[in-house]
Order: sequence, then C-alpha cells, then structure tokens
Amino acid sequence: MKKLTEGQRMFYSVMGIFAAYALVFLVFEDYDRNRFSPFIEDSDWHLLFFSMVVMAGLGVLLFRYARRMDKRIEVERQQQQTVLRRELTQNIAHELKTPVASIMGFSETILDNPDLQPEMLRDFIQRTHDQAVRLSELLQNLSALNKMEYAPTQFEMTRVNVSRLVAEIAGERRYALEKHNMLLHNCLPEKVLVLGNRALLYSVFRNLIDNAVKYAGAGTTVEVSAERDGNLWRVTVSDNGKGVREHDLPRLFERFYTVDKGRSRSLGGTGLGLSIVKNAVAMHGGTVIACNGAEGGLAVTLTLRRYK
Repeated sequence: MKKLTEGQRMFYSVMGIFAAYALVFLVFEDYDRNRFSPFIEDSDWHLLFFSMVVMAGLGVLLFRYARRMDKRIEVERQQQQTVLRRELTQNIAHELKTPVASIMGFSETILDNPDLQPEMLRDFIQRTHDQAVRLSELLQNLSALNKMEYAPTQFEMTRVNVSRLVAEIAGERRYALEKHNMLLHNCLPEKVLVLGNRALLYSVFRNLIDNAVKYAGAGTTVEVSAERDGNLWRVTVSDNGKGVREHDLPRLFERFYTVDKGRSRSLGGTGLGLSIVKNAVAMHGGTVIACNGAEGGLAVTLTLRRYK
C-alpha cells in the first residue's frame, strides 16, 4: 500500500472532520437532541445543503494547498539529497585519495629502487598491502550502505541467534584481542533470537566489536550483554576504555565521521563502520544510541525485534 504524503494526510484528516459534522447533522435534527428525528423544516435541509457546498469549496482549496505543500516538501527533500550526495562524493574522494596515494608512493619507491634491503622491501610491501586492504574495506562498506539504501527488499528476514553470531565473531577476532591484550566477555543469554537478516546483523556486531578493539585501548575489556524489553531485545556492546568526548557522541553514526582522524587512519578506520550499524539496525526497525559509561568507556545499545 502506497504511503500517504504529508499533504494527503492533512487533506483526508480535515475532510474526515467535515464528513463527521455532516453525519451528525443528518442523524440529529438539532445539536441539543439526543435521538434520531427526520428533518421537518425546510430550513434544516437548506442549512445542510449550504454546509455541503461550503465543505466542497473548502475541500477544493485544501486539496490545492495540500498538493502545493507536497511539491514544496519534495523540492526541499531533493535539495537536501543533492547536498548530501555532494558531501558524500567529496568525502569518498577524500577517503580514497589517502590509500591510493600511499599505494602509488610505496610501489614507485620499490620500482625506483631495485636494490632495496630485504627488510625495507618487505616493510614497503606490507604497507602497500595494508593500504590495499583499507581501500578494499572502504569500497565494501560503501557497497553495503548503498545496497541498504537503494535495495532494502533484497535482504531476507529470518530467525537469527545473536548469541551464536557474537560467539562466532569472538572466535574470529581472538587473535586481534590477544594482540592488544584485551578480553571479550560474551554475557548474552544462550538464545537471543531476533527477526533479522544474518548478513546485516553480522556486520552490525562485527563493526561494533572491531570498533572497540581499535579504539578502546590495550588492556581493556569488551562486553556484550542483552535484556528483554517487551517484544524487543536490548543489546549493548560496551568497553571500559577511554570513551568519547560528549560533543562527538551525536555524530558518531555519521558517514566518514571520526573522532580522531589521524588516529583512525593509522588504525585502518574508514569512518563507515558505525554508519553501517545505524542503517542496518534501522532496516530492522530498531534504534541505536551511544553513550559514555558511568565508569568510563563507550556503550552502544541497539534494539532488535524478538523472534516469536
């Protein structure tokens, strides 16, 4: 069923009020009566006819105004989308420029210096590979965001066990956690069953855990917990790291927004992980918020529909 526009909703609401008025007038001869009585006097019919004419005239005017309002809203929406697309294009170009320039610089150095020491050669090749990986992740993240925005119906919703999904991600990130001397506590109940798309939910929790591994700091602990809230699961991924400055919290889920751009690039961040989280959770009809913990660290809480 096609969704009504703002103008259409306003038009139908007002016309509904007029129709209710006419119905009341038809059922009761006068407003101080409490039972049905047929019209006896001609003036009653004249008044009803006059009211219907006024209602029709106001309906035409209201319909024209509603159409103009819808057009104005559509123009404003298109202008906002144009600005967002322009900003997105500029951000993409900026983010692509860094890894591409690094790959070109390292590869040119290798080509121009065939007698490089093996250790230095390996270091340059490793750096080139790291930038290539970052470039690949950036393109994959952009592809995922575009698919969520322009082809959301391609994602099939089924029963997903979030507990098992997080356990799988914890196993995959075990070496990264050990490298940073970090712990991951999976405090989820045995079966956190939700209605969702497994691939998208994997991206959600993989990005949240990866974000904590990259930015919480060495020696910290990441915890994943959940509680039931009616027909929802409220899942929280938190850490006891440094947290985020308060003025940065509202912008964490914006595309390409990073709290510390220099540190983000050095750690391989693309600025798209939390944006993917926000879009994926929204596709599941849920919400996501981020806040600093009372004892430090960052906590990201999202809601997902329980599978019944």
